[in-house]
Amino acid sequence: MPVSRISNAFEKAKNENRAALVLYTMAGDPTPEISQQVIDALAKNGADVLELGFAFSDPMADGPSIQKAAIRALDNKMTLAKTLEIAKNFRAKNSQTALVMMGYLNPIESMGYDKFAKAANEAGVDGMIVVDAPPEEDLELRTALDAQDIALIRLATPTTDAKRLPKVIEGVKGFVYYVSVAGVTGGKAIDTDAIKDKVAKVRDAAGLPVAIGFGIRSEQAAFDTAQLADGVVIGAALVDTVFEAFQNKQDCAKIAGEYAAKMHKAAIKEN
Repeated sequence: MPVSRISNAFEKAKNENRAALVLYTMAGDPTPEISQQVIDALAKNGADVLELGFAFSDPMADGPSIQKAAIRALDNKMTLAKTLEIAKNFRAKNSQTALVMMGYLNPIESMGYDKFAKAANEAGVDGMIVVDAPPEEDLELRTALDAQDIALIRLATPTTDAKRLPKVIEGVKGFVYYVSVAGVTGGKAIDTDAIKDKVAKVRDAAGLPVAIGFGIRSEQAAFDTAQLADGVVIGAALVDTVFEAFQNKQDCAKIAGEYAAKMHKAAIKEN
């Protein structure tokens, strides 16, 4: 069921005339216990796909918010194995919401591709985004994931031209993640007018839903993105919201759930 769970999430959203809501959190941030509560709350309040980050010491694609979250998670002794435990605990309670892990290649290589893929399948993971594994170098990982019916999801960017695009979408399943801005997560605000045509070309070439992320921080940005995307990905803004709640000694899961509900409502498509 793993890949089909992702497909079902996008199909359900399409039938409800909205973009699928993809919400990112860092496993183990602000604490492992709260992290578990947060992802449960996100799923209960409108997230179609959960993107669970696993901490790495050099997250080069991420901006300050997620970099700091990774440091906090590492300080909390989070590992890839412990992230898989959070995924497994979530899946034991929720058999419907798609769950994608996002991170970097080094921890996976350290565990071993086949061992990781098998453990991810057993934990109920549906897809993987490995931001520093280009298609020329991910065949071993892709093969291991394919054997466990786990989708490999790649990133396309504003600089992905027509010559490069076929290689980027080769072997991709579930959806294509379109990076809306040149830069790191949580950086520049999204400019939907500038990427509209490029997103359509990626969708046509891949024959898959396209989810747009990087730079979506407001309800208006989520709404605008939903008009051209099959999915809206929000990460840094949610990470900041949860950590601020933690600092203020508020109920992080409750606030995360409210945030999910708000963005779910915002990602509606115009008739």
